[in-house]
Amino acid sequence: MFGNKTVLAHMLRGVIGFGALALAILLARNADTASVLASVTLAIVALIALRGCPVCWTIGLLETLRGKAADIFNTRR
Repeated sequence: MFGNKTVLAHMLRGVIGFGALALAILLARNADTASVLASVTLAIVALIALRGCPVCWTIGLLETLRGKAADIFNTRR
């Protein structure tokens, strides 16, 4: 459900998601309106890229790795 077809695609989603989340946190420290709106927008981008929370992304990474291992060993469940 949370996994991708390739590990590279999943890692790219993680880089985008965690990068956006980090930038959102940094921007949220400012009190002006533009920073707050940018922070909220980046937080939404992070949630979309991570397909939920960081734990959801981690579960997806494990699913992707499991799927790749099953493909290699032809033991898909």
